[in-house]
Amino acid sequence: MSQTMMVVDDSMVFRHRITRLASDGRLKNIKVVAQAGDGLQALEQAKIHQPNLVTMDLTMPLMDGSACLEALQIILPQARVLVVSALSDRATALKALTKGAHGFLMKPFSEEQLLDALQELMA
Repeated sequence: MSQTMMVVDDSMVFRHRITRLASDGRLKNIKVVAQAGDGLQALEQAKIHQPNLVTMDLTMPLMDGSACLEALQIILPQARVLVVSALSDRATALKALTKGAHGFLMKPFSEEQLLDALQELMA
């Protein structure tokens, strides 16, 4: 079954890196259908593309990842969300998980760490 994914991060570098890794063929049946640079763009893209996987940064302008996670629960209740953040303390990760995230990956990450986390998200 094919999976669709949205990459949400205010850093274009991280958006492109995650998109490239998700699309390079190592993960089967995954297609990046949208990218967003902040939470508001993410909600717009989520309504249009209805992705079933999302990578979400927490620190972004206009609407942060925490608020966006809550809103995504309403728009995409079935979506599986991987938080990808430089905020590495345990409390931040736990808070993200209580708001609906399914996993947490700390920046900076290796290719293998990202691929493993996405693989887990798809399971």
